[in-house]
Amino acid sequence: MNLALLIANRGFFPSTVIDSAREEMCAAAKRAGVPLIMPEKELTRYGAVETTEEGMAYAEFLEKHRGQYDGLIVCLPNFGDENGIKAALKDVNVPVLLQAYPDEIGKMDFAHRRDAFCGKLGLCAVFKQMGFRFTSGMPFVMHPCSEEFHRALTEFTEICRVVKGMRHVRLGVLGARTTAFKSVRYDESAMERLGCDVEALDMTQIFARVRALEEQDPAIEQWADRISQATDLSDTPAYAVQNLAKLGAALEALIREMHLDAIAIRCWNELQDEYGIAPCVLLGILNQMGIPAACETDATNALPMLALSLAANAPSGCLDINNNYGDAPDKCVLFHCGPLPLDLMEGPGHDEEHKMFVKTRGENCSWGVNVGRIRPGEITIAGCRTENGQVRYFVEDAEITDDAVEEAFFGTSGVLLLKGLQEKLMHMAEEGFRHHSIIVRGHHSRAVSEALSKYLGYTRVLL
Repeated sequence: MNLALLIANRGFFPSTVIDSAREEMCAAAKRAGVPLIMPEKELTRYGAVETTEEGMAYAEFLEKHRGQYDGLIVCLPNFGDENGIKAALKDVNVPVLLQAYPDEIGKMDFAHRRDAFCGKLGLCAVFKQMGFRFTSGMPFVMHPCSEEFHRALTEFTEICRVVKGMRHVRLGVLGARTTAFKSVRYDESAMERLGCDVEALDMTQIFARVRALEEQDPAIEQWADRISQATDLSDTPAYAVQNLAKLGAALEALIREMHLDAIAIRCWNELQDEYGIAPCVLLGILNQMGIPAACETDATNALPMLALSLAANAPSGCLDINNNYGDAPDKCVLFHCGPLPLDLMEGPGHDEEHKMFVKTRGENCSWGVNVGRIRPGEITIAGCRTENGQVRYFVEDAEITDDAVEEAFFGTSGVLLLKGLQEKLMHMAEEGFRHHSIIVRGHHSRAVSEALSKYLGYTRVLL
């Protein structure tokens, strides 16, 4: 992750602030762990952009470094110049963060005042007229060395990761829509228009890959080891461990060969009929490896899985919004059969059969359910669907509490706390969002919404 830096200037303000701004922005970027790309000071009169000619010179600098930066910071140490900045950014197609210096009480005389507050408002007006997209942190003006700017810069890097990672997405949909769930239907063309290329494969192609594996293939042993680290296999039959490891190896090879960024898989009933397994624990492992993997062929929710993972720089997971939690209006139970990464669990789970399948198909039909608990703490929760050519999503900051879910509860579960949950559920229902939700650790809703809506063209639904 690299960011380009543009320092702006307005000639009748003190030029001494330019050198200090460069030093302070470099210090802020170093603290955030983000390398900066900037021209030599000699490129312009004060090492900053003021005139249209200087803006054009900076634009040439950016063109020479195209592909080397993932976002750009416009720094206003003083009022700045709209024409110079406009010329500099004419071909920029990455997220842009506007930073403006605050004035200080006691330094408001003509020799010291900056007027960056006013200049930022003017620049925002020009950007709006141009249809140019930008990001502005809060408070409106921030010193680069402040905690507020550190948070804004950290959030901006999250935005840049999402935009970079989702301009071009290759999504593998493995198997037909899960037969019982019409709710997961989706518009492939709408996703394509936003840069998501869907590659659909039949489950028979997955089975053929599993059959083609040699019994002594090192990838099978590697996957058996991964599974044993993710879940307790003490009750699992040897055949099930072997079949899970083979399927994991086959899926990983397919993902690598087809350069897939995420997958959604048909997880029942064929895998139970063919191999006596459920792929839940495998999906959790793939998520932990940084490959978003949605169950029940929920293709559209693979997109927020990827977005949340990129924003948090951590694995995400897919869960059902499943049960009320007694009479607590702002709480509900999140649950699934075990496709969570270890990062979202309290620790490794326990491998069991899928109770729903055992009930209808008998024993030894569905090993691979990773039973455990969701780790308490701050989370971001999101969901996605397509409608009338749009890719629509919601995203909220929430919390997993330490409230107990009774021991007999099947699968991996936890209690969600989301203020105003009842109203939000009603809105979700009216908007047609399905029972699946995506979670990741930490609060990242603003970064996700800035990236998806402002820079990538997704439509946010406010709950």
